Amino acid sequence: MSLAVGTAAPAFTVKDTNGNTVSLSDFAGKTVVLYFYPKDDTPGCTLEAQSFRDNYTEYQGKDMVVLGVSMDDEASHKMFTEKYGLPFQLLADVDGALTKAYDVEGAGYSKRVTYVIDGSGQITKVFEGANLKTQTHAQDILAELGA
Repeated sequence: MSLAVGTAAPAFTVKDTNGNTVSLSDFAGKTVVLYFYPKDDTPGCTLEAQSFRDNYTEYQGKDMVVLGVSMDDEASHKMFTEKYGLPFQLLADVDGALTKAYDVEGAGYSKRVTYVIDGSGQITKVFEGANLKTQTHAQDILAELGA
């Protein structure tokens, strides 16, 4: 069961694709789209990443941050980012701590769940299951938020 709307988003500090340290607090005051996905370079995960890539300028124009999270390591994220030209950060949750904190742990991977976190750190939307279509996910979030 994912975290509920209205819940304070758990703080985190992890490494991104390039080995930089990233914390949720880095984005205070901005809307963060934190999307968890099972594995780099798999069919559904690739479609979802491409959806965010193709709509990234719209997110930037609305001062929204997109962060992808899986339990893959930095090297895997780097290859995935380069192969598909992903312009946003992927977070390497290699120990699964972030996946556990957001209650999206599968059998050794992150389940496909997206949290929208407002500028004060509250979860305002949760996308999972039937309301998450990988090919149109980024557009669906923008439409849902009226952005």
